[in-house]
Amino acid sequence: MVAAAAGAGAPSRTSTGVVIAGASAGTVFEWYDFYLYGSLASFITEHFFSGVNATTGYIFALLAFAAGFAVRPFGAIIFDRLGDLWGRKNTFLVTMILMGLSTFSVGLLPSYAAWGVISPIALITLRLIQGLALGGEYGGAATYVAEHAPDGKRGLYTSWIQITATFGLFLSLIVIILVRKQTGEAAFKDWAWRIPFLVSAVLLMVSLWIRLRLNESPVFQRMVDEGKGSKAPLAESFGQWSNLKLVILALLGLTAGQAVVWYTGQFYALTFLEKFVKIDGVLTNELVAFALLFATPFFVVFGWLSDKIGRKPIILAGCLMAVLTYFPIFKAITAAANPALAAATAASPVTVIADPADCAFQLDPVGKQTFASSCDIAKSTLANAGVSYKNEAAPAGTVASVKIGAVTLPSFNGKALPAADLKTQKAAWTKTLGGDLKAAGYPAKADPAKTNIPLTVFLLWLLVLYVTMVYGPIAAALVEMFPARIRYTSMSLPYHVGNGWFGGFLTPTAFAMVVASGNIYFGLWFPVTVAAVTFVVGLLFVKEMKGAAIEA
Repeated sequence: MVAAAAGAGAPSRTSTGVVIAGASAGTVFEWYDFYLYGSLASFITEHFFSGVNATTGYIFALLAFAAGFAVRPFGAIIFDRLGDLWGRKNTFLVTMILMGLSTFSVGLLPSYAAWGVISPIALITLRLIQGLALGGEYGGAATYVAEHAPDGKRGLYTSWIQITATFGLFLSLIVIILVRKQTGEAAFKDWAWRIPFLVSAVLLMVSLWIRLRLNESPVFQRMVDEGKGSKAPLAESFGQWSNLKLVILALLGLTAGQAVVWYTGQFYALTFLEKFVKIDGVLTNELVAFALLFATPFFVVFGWLSDKIGRKPIILAGCLMAVLTYFPIFKAITAAANPALAAATAASPVTVIADPADCAFQLDPVGKQTFASSCDIAKSTLANAGVSYKNEAAPAGTVASVKIGAVTLPSFNGKALPAADLKTQKAAWTKTLGGDLKAAGYPAKADPAKTNIPLTVFLLWLLVLYVTMVYGPIAAALVEMFPARIRYTSMSLPYHVGNGWFGGFLTPTAFAMVVASGNIYFGLWFPVTVAAVTFVVGLLFVKEMKGAAIEA
């Protein structure tokens, strides 16, 4: 029915809904899982990475999250080749099942206390399976919808895939908020955080039911009937310079910038609020939920607009706005969400005075190293307290100290101390530092009564608006760049390298940059730099393909 309707012209209203719903089901699942894991990273840290220190454990949890993104390009190579050989529908039925089982299984996985090191290994394995399956998802969904869309409405039709990505995020937020409120924070921290992962079983069954009703893409079916399909899509996509050049331009001139803008606006902003601005977790989720709700319609608006003025101008404008405004927006978020923190930072700036040789980059690959120098103790304690600081070099051999306004607190060297004594002394020193920070006006947590909620939501909405600019037209832009016989394979690799590597590693990289520098805004240099490169490359080298024929 879908194929026949599409072949006659514009699909009927009913068939259009089935096409979009079926193709978008995987996108909903993808971002539901993505936001669950990202929102619950602190709980996952506690349950699966409890064998390491708090800072390393949190970075490990983020890296386990990012591991799923790291393998996406390999999933794209495996499954998208099948999509150009088997067909769009058959391939993303397989990827949907793999995604669903991986997400559901996280909710059943025993913790580190029960399984020891096997537990985090099993978690990372599930993330890798999820990532491989996701590598075959997006290209199929975008290609399937675009190949059903009537001429002149390709941007509008494919933008519905993008809007369902935010629906997946919004759905996960609702589930998290409802479970937290029904079970209470103590129970949620202990066991109820697993419920949102288990609920994904319902989403999987509904998604499979919809996808089983789909017919094959009319463009692919026509290629098969006419014998024009590719026999070696990988070789054609990446072994011929004429097409490989398009893959590289799609990555550097479109998807890399799109990815960092997307992940900054819809995920890193949440981490920033909770870890650095010290907003309560429930309130953070609610603030982001409102911003998503108000901004979501603009995915369709910019998809529709791209049918009128082109994909490239809108995507590059979103990248440029991010480059120009990220730093002032995030500073304004701090002032609006936690004015006491902003005031204390301005009135009583913190400086770590230390011998640079005494300071390590605190990311331990095996989770067993003890960071016990006076500099490391000072910096890790400040980072865990969400306090920005400047670095000032001291003479070699100097014991580090923390200067808070006019007050200076010496740190201590714990390298020679037994583990028990180090723990005791560090706890006492942390308490003293906390008292000095409190006396200088630094809040341990943001006061919800003083949070300017309308302004905070507006600033978060602005970040998501940039997301809708870069993400709304991206599917149509990628589909139009490549020929039908190798489209699934060719468009998926730049998309997943961009979103899997540039986007997926944004949060752990930015978080590590903040810890190393002491500046809570320093991590923004990652998305700003990537978005700037995409703007320049896209402006100079990417050709506008709006309305190009996609049957060939």
